Amino acid sequence: MTRQQFKMLEPLLELRSFEKRIMIVKEGEIEDYVNLVIKGLVRKFVPTSKGEFTQQLATEGHIIQSEISFHTRKPSEVVIETLEPSVLMSIKNDNMQRAFELVPGAEELGRAIVTQMFIKKDARYFDQLKKTTRERFLDYMKNHPHMLQRVPQKILASYLDIKPETFSRLKHLIRVPGS
Repeated sequence: MTRQQFKMLEPLLELRSFEKRIMIVKEGEIEDYVNLVIKGLVRKFVPTSKGEFTQQLATEGHIIQSEISFHTRKPSEVVIETLEPSVLMSIKNDNMQRAFELVPGAEELGRAIVTQMFIKKDARYFDQLKKTTRERFLDYMKNHPHMLQRVPQKILASYLDIKPETFSRLKHLIRVPGS
């Protein structure tokens, strides 16, 4: 996007701040926003009878939303919650539609973002199917070592589809820098 295009988009964006452990979207609510995490950590999870299944952990630079609810305008089946104090740059559904009409290139940008989100979701899904529990754990810890300090172990285990006890046992496999 050019600076001029962003200037046209800017009035449609909202900077929203949340404390730790705030539910931004509750199950049953309609998602009104697409959110870019500017600062902090946000998770998306599905509450089930067996507990919570974490679908996404979004840190700085990542987009998070209840996609089905946002695009269909139906109640969300997921919960979006901050795990740290967080700042989000958000655009409301109606403002996004307005941006597509008013800002040249906005629709193409939106399409590119949605495409990347689908690619990431599919890649993660196939990773979950093809890799063993141990491989998923090691790959994630290798690529996201900082998350062990930022995310409670139970939530990380849920995200990786690993039982918390198994996650605990696998922690010995992580190499400590300098050892």
